[in-house]
Amino acid sequence: MKTKNTSRNLYVRGNTVNPFAAAGPDKAGNERYWRWGSDNLFPNALALMSRRSPTHRRIINDKADYISGKGFTCDPERRTLAAIAERANGAGESLRVILNKLAFDKSLFGNAFLEIATDPDETSLSLFHQDASRCRVARDGTHILLHHDWTAFTLQQAKSLPLYPIFEPAPDGTLRSIVHYKDYEPMFEHYGLPAYIAGLNVSAIAYKTDQWNISRLDNSFQLSGIMVLDGDVDNEQDAYDIISAAEKRFAGKPGQVMFMVKNTEETDNSKFVPIASANEGDWKLLHDQATSDIVVAHSWFRSLSGLDYTTGFNAERILHEYEIALNTLILGEQQELLEPIRTVIERCLHCEASSLQVINRPPTRSKPLYMKVWEARKNDGLSYDPDDPEQNLYLAQITKYALRNID
Repeated sequence: MKTKNTSRNLYVRGNTVNPFAAAGPDKAGNERYWRWGSDNLFPNALALMSRRSPTHRRIINDKADYISGKGFTCDPERRTLAAIAERANGAGESLRVILNKLAFDKSLFGNAFLEIATDPDETSLSLFHQDASRCRVARDGTHILLHHDWTAFTLQQAKSLPLYPIFEPAPDGTLRSIVHYKDYEPMFEHYGLPAYIAGLNVSAIAYKTDQWNISRLDNSFQLSGIMVLDGDVDNEQDAYDIISAAEKRFAGKPGQVMFMVKNTEETDNSKFVPIASANEGDWKLLHDQATSDIVVAHSWFRSLSGLDYTTGFNAERILHEYEIALNTLILGEQQELLEPIRTVIERCLHCEASSLQVINRPPTRSKPLYMKVWEARKNDGLSYDPDDPEQNLYLAQITKYALRNID
């Protein structure tokens, strides 16, 4: 007599692991360096997330662009300053390009690295940006180790640079040093954390909601479900083989179909049970909320990253939010990044560098109604002289609103 076998083997395929590694407090990776994150690959996870969330990436890009401004202005008599601003290293990069890369790394990782090169007499200067994901703090706390692949670290392939103001000779005969910028975070001594650290999960949500829509398109908006397969199996390996074969034939995209193998006395009990979903609106609300939370986590503003309001476009709102961002974030970041640069310029080039300033312009073309000629030239990044009587004349800006009052 044949007995009914009611045993069921259930397997779920397509599960994914959270790609974002936990930050974790600083720990020694080995006797050579301090880990950056619990697995020393936290920068890789942050970089991966920035490539997956459009809003998150846009804010990082915009922050870097606003912080680096439109270039530099300086005292016209300081020709050395103008030269270093125009060409900061032998690769032909301007100081604005260097500052933009530093601002990008600091916005993305909460850390940035600037390499300094000078001659033994400290009479020349070159500035280089170093990719923060390649840098780790050495175990002694006074050096930075640079390596191209931290999953396969070898000391022989690593480059060691002392932290500024210490300089050490390099193989090419120059003296080298490196500046480590980092955002303060309690419990993290050797590395900083990015300002948006509280928004890691919402950035992941924005990515996952995008992936959900992509998945629906890839599957032609067909419903997901459970595929119940009838099979005579004696062990788990047989059931696994049946599921694998069914996946190759039916699943299309892993994770869209869950397979279940069961043994019955019936001849064929295979069937597909669709899982209907009626929560389409919830996904949009979740995505919109995640986008809003990303902006808040960055301490940023919607209009400065191309995100519209329900009330529509408003140029005055953009200018207002730019002024707030300028005084609460942009100027502070510029000062933090430029302070070591001004110091090393004065040390190596013996040139007073306090007049080196970033040219900041709002996203829309706007100037005060009245300003002096030299102020207008400074605002446009042109040479100016505050002591020139002709440049102390006032300019009046005629706007469409002023023209309305002209008879």
